[in-house]
Amino acid sequence: MKGLACVLVAGLVWLAGLLAFADRIARSTPAEPPAPADGIVALTGGSAVRLKAATDLLEAGEGQRLLVSGVDRRVSRRDLWALTGAAKPLFDCCVDLGFEAANTLGNARETSDWVRAMGYRSVILVTADYHTPRAVLDLRGALDGVRVEAYPVATPDLDARHWQESGRGAERMAAEYDKYLVTLARDGVLDLGAWVDARTRRRAA
Repeated sequence: MKGLACVLVAGLVWLAGLLAFADRIARSTPAEPPAPADGIVALTGGSAVRLKAATDLLEAGEGQRLLVSGVDRRVSRRDLWALTGAAKPLFDCCVDLGFEAANTLGNARETSDWVRAMGYRSVILVTADYHTPRAVLDLRGALDGVRVEAYPVATPDLDARHWQESGRGAERMAAEYDKYLVTLARDGVLDLGAWVDARTRRRAA
């Protein structure tokens, strides 16, 4: 019975966390205008909405350059420009494409390389609303000392306000929440390891 009670409690805690997570996402859009930053990074996905939002920010002068991270190698620069609707001279001069990232951690590494190469100290992160919490954790972990400001975009991929009304929406929201928890746990372990390592070095000194 104790084991069953523990499972039930854990399930209720998980469900409460999921509801809070979904509510946070639903309230994140429309996003507030971001503070200007050195650069802008857009994470690719199944919708062109976030690419359009990122190029709109670039056209508004919110950043000097835009990195589109995680571009499919089968997509040409011209194809991507057509999706954004951006002015071609601006796209040609100030949009960089990254083809190496295959997941969110890859996006973070690709962005880190780009930020270091550019010497930037602040970036605006543009991605889907439901993906934003996890993407922010990964980018902030990779961009030590760099300000990361999130600009979440509502996308057709997942209606954050009505996710529970369809099996697919509920499945996708739950999956993203689980990935977010894994990222939190991973960062917690890394932070603990760094703390233990620093404490050990101090004692040795």
